Amino acid sequence: MSIDRARTRTLTGLAIGAASLMLVAACGDSSSTSTGTSTSLPKTIVFSPISLQPPALKGLSEGLKGYAGSKGWDVVIQDPNFNASKQVQALTEVISSGRAGAAWVIAVAPAALKPLLATAKGKGIPVLVNGKPEEYGSSGPQPGITFDYIDYTAAGTATGEQTGKCITEKSGGKAKVLWLQQPQGQAGKEEFDAAAKAALLAAAPDAEIVQTLQVAERAKGQTDVGAALQGHPDITAVMAQNDEAGLGAIGAFKAAGKKLPCLVDYGGSKEVLDGVKSGSIFAAVALQFKADLAQSFDTLAAMQSDPKAAGKVLTVPQKIITAAG
Repeated sequence: MSIDRARTRTLTGLAIGAASLMLVAACGDSSSTSTGTSTSLPKTIVFSPISLQPPALKGLSEGLKGYAGSKGWDVVIQDPNFNASKQVQALTEVISSGRAGAAWVIAVAPAALKPLLATAKGKGIPVLVNGKPEEYGSSGPQPGITFDYIDYTAAGTATGEQTGKCITEKSGGKAKVLWLQQPQGQAGKEEFDAAAKAALLAAAPDAEIVQTLQVAERAKGQTDVGAALQGHPDITAVMAQNDEAGLGAIGAFKAAGKKLPCLVDYGGSKEVLDGVKSGSIFAAVALQFKADLAQSFDTLAAMQSDPKAAGKVLTVPQKIITAAG
């Protein structure tokens, strides 16, 4: 899964905001600190996301400050603003200076990080990068490096299953489905699409996908969904791969004076979760970024005690959210 502008849109659509992420720090139990760290490395973690412009990533940086601070760590935040060269240069500087004790990198271009990872490995500085080992030319866990990625196959499966469940419960297993997909080139699109379609048709074999649209922005999504309703006025179910698509669909159905019995969203923004509570959204498959923040930092802190040991391959936790809880 390549982390690039495409992933930024995904993360932005799943933004949980700085306020909610700060709860991690407030609720953090300092007793869960790793069992000892290398005395030769400072308790300073460098966080370099692809940019601080997306609300989710800005919130993540603020949450990390709070959580790491509660463990006695300092945090250095870098903002390459989607520039791979700038990201590598800034990281190389701080790692070479000896000021960094660990680094968490959401890479603009994974391939560009290979020399940096070698430098960090040589200095015994643990690094966590977002993505699968294969994206960095590795076949699995590596000494001093932990990989953390979104499992889009699991996400697609959950989204398709929940859409089928809604259709079965509310429409007796039959429905005309509008599928709102991520645009071409988005991270994990192929895996998500294949899994979502298979799971939907397994859960509701009589459901029919009558149209697919690629949606990245709410306003355009609402317009496109409105046009789809003119061609298929009998659509009663929408499967959306991001928050903006799902929220745009709600707006389109409302503008057309139509009810939308089944909407399942892959996302997790506050607005979407509020929609689940109110019943306008049947279910949301939500990435749990607070939990991922904690597991990512705790893993890096533990790796300091033995930088030569193989890191882990983590996945971002996700949870199905329904009105029932």
